[in-house]
Amino acid sequence: MLTALGLDKVSETVYRTMLAHPQEGVAALGARLALSEQQVRQALDTLSELALLRPSADRDGELRAVSPEVGMEILMARQQAELAAQQLRIETSRAAAAQLIAECADLRPTSGQPGVEQLTGLDQIRDRLTTLTREVREEVMTFSPDGGQKPENIEAAKPLNLDLLERGVRMRTVYLDSLRNSPHTVEYVNWLVSHGGQVRTAPALPTRMIVVDRATAVIPIRSDNTATGAVVLTGQGMLAALCALFETVWADAQPIGTATRLNERGLSAQEQAAVTLLADGHTDDAIAKRLGVSPRTARRIATDLMERLDARSRFQAGVRAAQAGWLAG
Repeated sequence: MLTALGLDKVSETVYRTMLAHPQEGVAALGARLALSEQQVRQALDTLSELALLRPSADRDGELRAVSPEVGMEILMARQQAELAAQQLRIETSRAAAAQLIAECADLRPTSGQPGVEQLTGLDQIRDRLTTLTREVREEVMTFSPDGGQKPENIEAAKPLNLDLLERGVRMRTVYLDSLRNSPHTVEYVNWLVSHGGQVRTAPALPTRMIVVDRATAVIPIRSDNTATGAVVLTGQGMLAALCALFETVWADAQPIGTATRLNERGLSAQEQAAVTLLADGHTDDAIAKRLGVSPRTARRIATDLMERLDARSRFQAGVRAAQAGWLAG
């Protein structure tokens, strides 16, 4: 019971027994408690160090246990002193950390433009995202242009997601429609929704993007290799435009768990995006990248669209798609 105050179980038992049987010596205490003489003496040393034993005024050379009222005051005062020392160490560490952060901030590479910070390499990107995640207060908006997520990435993300949601942070994420083809990713997204996250899917996304509290945005420098580097944007005008972009995509995106919708041309959102990319002359690999599917799946979608348009070439498919009104907004 008194372990929180620094007293181990054996020492506490000896202390209680000495209060109840103040006449007993080491041998008698050991016999009563089924402890060896060494165990009793170690307990007495601990009690002496904690000032729970004092020399007896009635029996020279013997020790007596102080009263519980005095003993608990001694233990509480000792613990308060330890807590005060620990708090001092924490404050000292916090000051040192703040100084280090300020020094590192001075060394951060910048683009030379106000409101724009450049990050080089995956380590810098992850460090900055960790800081933003810790500092977020109200909302996180994310474009995640990936299909299925790797199981190890999902398990790593769950604790971070749960921490944000339990803090009352609003999380809105737009994934690609192709996510729906990955059972373990769908399971993760459903888990996210069950804990208060909001998830929708879109056939294609303009870029990978994270916007924190509508005040800071992180966007990769290159869409084909997001680990190369990123920019952190804090300019008011840029953030207003990015937030408007997110809201537009979010409004058109499809809530997770709803059935695939077809437009008036009988195309799913993914097929509509694919036919637009096809007409723009994109290759199967480029279409696959934008839709978050494999090149094989992209070829299958393109072939199906060409058959429906009765086109023998991609160029002809683009022409006929335009004539049929398939490229209309």
